Amino acid sequence: MADPHRETPSGLPRARGLGIPFDGEPGPLNAITDVPGLEVGYATVIEGDDVRTGVTAIHPRGRARPYDPCAAGVHSLNGNGELTGWAWIEESGTMSLPITITSTAAVGLAHAATVSWVADRHPDPNDVWMLPVAAETWDGFLHDLYGRRITEAEVHAALDGAAAGPLEEGSVGGGTGMNCYGFSGGSGTASRVVPWGSGAYTVGAFVQANFGDRPELAIAGVPLGAALAADDPFNDTDWVVPPGAGSVIAIIATDAPLLPQQAKALARRVPLGLARTGTTGSHFSGDLFLALSTANPGAFATGFPLGEPADAEIAALRFLPWGRLDPLFAAVVQSVEEAVVNALVANREMTGRRGRRMPALPREQVVELLRAAGRIG
Repeated sequence: MADPHRETPSGLPRARGLGIPFDGEPGPLNAITDVPGLEVGYATVIEGDDVRTGVTAIHPRGRARPYDPCAAGVHSLNGNGELTGWAWIEESGTMSLPITITSTAAVGLAHAATVSWVADRHPDPNDVWMLPVAAETWDGFLHDLYGRRITEAEVHAALDGAAAGPLEEGSVGGGTGMNCYGFSGGSGTASRVVPWGSGAYTVGAFVQANFGDRPELAIAGVPLGAALAADDPFNDTDWVVPPGAGSVIAIIATDAPLLPQQAKALARRVPLGLARTGTTGSHFSGDLFLALSTANPGAFATGFPLGEPADAEIAALRFLPWGRLDPLFAAVVQSVEEAVVNALVANREMTGRRGRRMPALPREQVVELLRAAGRIG
């Protein structure tokens, strides 16, 4: 069996497969699916010369438990993007139902298709509160953004196909047509194990990486943008959007018991992990982050049906002390950094709309540069 730390299920190398060093202890899969019960699915759509898109689906508690809310918090580094359900997460400190990530023009469809997916699988959907999270990044460089290629069928396929286990990365699912620092980008994931007493908790990150200007790029603490300046597609004469545009969505999940405010504190640490890869946060990039805890099952029940409450109808939460959260903060930063690099490393060159070409990260050159800097032995 392939080592999931070194390569994806299809055999593409991951960052650790190149010897790139990272801080912290990864989980068994080094993926967000190390969080028990969490499942991820993809629908990848590549057709003709100008369709390069897809959908990613994340079930925080698995497909069988879409209605049990999780403690959750959101944070915006830059608001030039969309993540539906944001207002309710801010209001209630919770989120439920699956999460989808897709192309900018399909975010509304993904939201509606998630509702229909849940309705098809619930005996009486009118009794269920449904306000799912659907998020987007812009894939218009390679993809015919307004060709309406994403349909309900693709969203349902990603939701139905979700599973635990190792994940493909790079140009798959919602990340299919994305770029990162002027290279093929898209889907990336990583995880960290946080010791706690005699046991441990897991923090997992999933990013849809579609951000960054080539000169900014850094890997393992080494600035690489100048050395990798050649073959930058954003220097094409027909390209009018400023470099660094596009957006990044990050989903942080943990089985550590958290208050909603603590989940929000984890979401606020995502930019620190992104910054380790070099970005300064473009005005034209929607950088939106959601963190959630799968602990405390059943604790955030809606209280339906309404009526005179029973004496025992009082919810209780377990949560970590605020003063003990620093290791989780570090785990978020470390896993986000590695997830972005994985999205770059586990990738191939892609050509799309108008013949535009997005080169793959030159892995051998990156290894040589990191070796010369003393980061790879």
